[in-house]
Amino acid sequence: MRKFFALLGLLLLGGCQPLDPLSGANDPKDEAWHISFTEPAHMEVWVEISAVEDIQGWLFRDVARGAAAGSDWEDGTEVARGWGDELGSSLMPVTGADLPKRIYVRWQSIADQTTYKGWVDISEETRAIMRRATMRRCPDRPGEAATYLSLMNVGLAPGGIIQIWVRDECRRPIKTDRAQVGIEPLGPHQGKSQGHYYPQSDSSKRYIERFGIPYGSW
Repeated sequence: MRKFFALLGLLLLGGCQPLDPLSGANDPKDEAWHISFTEPAHMEVWVEISAVEDIQGWLFRDVARGAAAGSDWEDGTEVARGWGDELGSSLMPVTGADLPKRIYVRWQSIADQTTYKGWVDISEETRAIMRRATMRRCPDRPGEAATYLSLMNVGLAPGGIIQIWVRDECRRPIKTDRAQVGIEPLGPHQGKSQGHYYPQSDSSKRYIERFGIPYGSW
């Protein structure tokens, strides 16, 4: 009998132990993960179409289109070299999709007057970060709820570069997958605009005239 009460006491004590303080399993979450497009400074982009194939094999067409987020900051230096510290924040939900297996983008690279298209494969490591972002609280802020949504930034650059970032549980951008895709032979708007691209801003023109396009830096 004495052993029974000792065991019962251990079970009750174990049941009173606090839950994992970093668990975000019960924190509120968006039903969709979100995508955002970004561009290097002055390297302007117009997304004609994008699509997602999720890990269940479902294809979600025309996920997002339009201008990518970028900077027109001019300080006399080569600010377009590399991706910089700021990523786009114009979020678009990928409603009804599971996590991505691969992403397709066709875009006008206005900076080099070329239309690119192709797929970028998304690694399991990237998906693991996306899962953890909403299921774990940031160790630096354990009292705050976990991130409300999983976010993927898709960077598009001259030369057909696609660069992926995802946010971790502390909302820090983690650079992950990358691809270099081919040229759309039909040109902008798949030939329906007689080769005309969206207008280039004056700041982009000035920058490229001075510094050129830093291929190989992305």
